[in-house]
Amino acid sequence: MTGIPHIKRIIAPVRERIIQHPLYPEMQRMDDIRAFMQYHVFAVWDFMSLLKSLQRNLTCTDIPWIPKGSAATRFLINEIVTGEESDVAPDGTRLSHFELYLQAMEQVGADTSGIKECLQQLERGKSLTAVINGLPPAVRGFVKHTFDLIANEPVHVQAAVFTFGREDLIPICSLHW
Repeated sequence: MTGIPHIKRIIAPVRERIIQHPLYPEMQRMDDIRAFMQYHVFAVWDFMSLLKSLQRNLTCTDIPWIPKGSAATRFLINEIVTGEESDVAPDGTRLSHFELYLQAMEQVGADTSGIKECLQQLERGKSLTAVINGLPPAVRGFVKHTFDLIANEPVHVQAAVFTFGREDLIPICSLHW
């Protein structure tokens, strides 16, 4: 067995542990959901950063524009970016999934101050490393891992993490709610 079926077989035990994580049945009250969202929003944010790294590496985002790589790969990545960055909100406006998540957090009364402060610090020029080091311990390792991956791993590793560790798992984990 080779290729995708081989990868799926190898990662199946870890994937199953994630899908069956004991956290999901523990979230019974709105306070549980609010607390979860307060930390999970960082995973939504770093997911977008990983996606943008794939776009930067697999398509041309430079000026002047020059075709880069496979047209099929460019289409796939840009299609995912379009969906993630400019979806249609319930009121008909265009928002990224990240912004929709922030709106959902505000609607349920979850604390958005941590992620907003993180983004404000980055906008003010604070280094990514300093911002990550200031994150709550519950998210720091996860976010640090993603940005280390973006900075240091080849694009095929980033694509594998995105495909098998993020995009593939997110809809399944959501079924528990």
